[in-house]
Amino acid sequence: MKILINDGMAQKGIDMLKAKGFECDTTKIPQEELAGKIAGYDILVVRSATKAKADIIDAGAGKLKAILRGGVGTDNIDVKYAKEKGIFVSNTPTASSDSVAEMALAHMFALSRFIAHANVTMRKGEWNKKDYKGVELAGKTLGIIGIGRIGQALARKAMALGMNIVAWDAFVDKCDMPGVKMVGKEELLKTSDYVSLHIPAANPPVIGAAELALMKPKAYIINCARGGVVDEAALLDALNAGTLAGAGLDVFVGEPKPNMDLVNHPKVSVTPHVGGETSEAQTRIGIEIAEIIIKHFGK
Repeated sequence: MKILINDGMAQKGIDMLKAKGFECDTTKIPQEELAGKIAGYDILVVRSATKAKADIIDAGAGKLKAILRGGVGTDNIDVKYAKEKGIFVSNTPTASSDSVAEMALAHMFALSRFIAHANVTMRKGEWNKKDYKGVELAGKTLGIIGIGRIGQALARKAMALGMNIVAWDAFVDKCDMPGVKMVGKEELLKTSDYVSLHIPAANPPVIGAAELALMKPKAYIINCARGGVVDEAALLDALNAGTLAGAGLDVFVGEPKPNMDLVNHPKVSVTPHVGGETSEAQTRIGIEIAEIIIKHFGK
């Protein structure tokens, strides 16, 4: 069977597949050319860059047997349509949990201690020590929206720092993790010093103007989930009005061309959707993809 690994994959996973007789093609085929070439492959492996929507699925119909996403979500894949065409779809929901949780914490530290600002100003020869009076995470309340694998990984790390954890999840009403208090969405927004989202893509946004208005003026919001779960226009309004202390963003609407007003805002810490981009996570993702393929299609 021939596998197109279009967005890259850890070598260990590729080696596992080759050892089982799979042919792996790591050539990057541009999105606009993919429909014309996908018919030559049995399995498509993507991350977030390649979109496997109806046009790709139709072009591969008859030969394409599986689409795998190296990562947590599947919003770049038309899962329902693929399954209707008899195509197996899977992702790797556990491999990057710790990496994304650490990225959320990194943004919390960066905002609380002016790390991004200090890096820029010091490189300009400025010593603005009096401008960077920060706050500690210890003793603060972290509200986690979405208490799945990533949310729980973040909760464990935040508790080790001495934070109090509250959580809200639209799909579950209890969490067995000691130290996590489940509350309503409104209570979470009103009482949290930091709000971190770990949920699938959503339309309309889960956090809009009404939700931001409930938050403390000195609170921070962190989005390492998906662009669009927070209304970016409403977020900009809140930052400009001073009703929110800041935001840490790893994901954006319109990636890889985000709203530059948001990116350049002085109260925002930004990264280019690299929450899962650690060597450890990518190795785990590669292994998990290989294991899924071998399990379902190995001889």
